[in-house]
Amino acid sequence: MIALVWRYDVLPESRSAFEETYAPAGAWAQLFARSEGYHGTTLLRGENGDYLTLDIWRSRGDFDAFLAEHRADYEALDRNTESWTRREERIGDYEVLG
Repeated sequence: MIALVWRYDVLPESRSAFEETYAPAGAWAQLFARSEGYHGTTLLRGENGDYLTLDIWRSRGDFDAFLAEHRADYEALDRNTESWTRREERIGDYEVLG
């Protein structure tokens, strides 16, 4: 399995909406759940107010297949949430061990 890791600098006035949308049962997770290769999301908040998401997939191929099938919905949700952040950064893909 792999974890796709993202970091977000969220505007203070958008934190509640961000947390709801990026939560393990939020809109992003609901979208990803259209693929059987998706295994869940973890949302983390740092002491400085930054957030990390870890989206767990069976393989990179499963995520790529999901994107190929659902790119329009992915991009629409991304556009709807981009005004909530000052910055978003894809940290990378990590192999899940254990």
